[in-house]
Amino acid sequence: MDLPPLGLGTMGIDDPDAVATAIDGGYRHLDTAQIYDNEAVVGEGIERADVDREELVVATKLWIDQLNRVKESLAESLERLGLESVDLLYVHRPKGAYDPESTLSAMAELRDDGLIDGIAVSNFELPDLERFAAVLDEPPAANQVEYHPLFQPEDRLEHAREHEYPLVAYSPLSGGDVGSVEPVVEVADRHGITPEQASLAWLLAKGVHPIPKASSREHLDANWAAVDVELTDEDVAAIDGVEREHELYPE
Repeated sequence: MDLPPLGLGTMGIDDPDAVATAIDGGYRHLDTAQIYDNEAVVGEGIERADVDREELVVATKLWIDQLNRVKESLAESLERLGLESVDLLYVHRPKGAYDPESTLSAMAELRDDGLIDGIAVSNFELPDLERFAAVLDEPPAANQVEYHPLFQPEDRLEHAREHEYPLVAYSPLSGGDVGSVEPVVEVADRHGITPEQASLAWLLAKGVHPIPKASSREHLDANWAAVDVELTDEDVAAIDGVEREHELYPE
């Protein structure tokens, strides 16, 4: 899966105009989920935007109570989105009704039918990824994990690099706390950018695909500007070395 470097996380977004503004401002990767209860909002935003559907990567996620009714559940998501297919369909978490053989086999059938392009996973750890590969004999199209200066799952990044699939980072701004992380602030000051932009640029430099949430034009544009920031190896190493740790969404 060839993902744009930066995408839009939509958890909590309830205004279609925010989604349309993001698309018209350059965003091409849109991430939603059944549990966000806003697939219809994202779909309406896509409809309002002045960009062809074919130019977008649209992702949604099956919640843990839907993983034993994959086909029916995707049909419901597509109806809410107003789309004929999605580019990425995620297993949101390997919990609840998740059974690797039946869940992943059903997703493979959806791919064969042209209803999804890629079978993706979210919040998978290494044993879960190994089980995925054992069932489908391929890596996932993407793995989406919490990743930011205060929580750095390097094992998942190494696995993604080894098997050549994208790692997608949710909550890339540490839940709004990157402005309190000294190495991030120091990198930002050196480049004349915000700590938020420094955090996104750090992830981009590592080959990770962040999907920050934003709804105002100001924040959407500010996040997008991080794509053009070039950090040095020393900058990246400085943020890599952050010693504080705070996982926002532990199991």
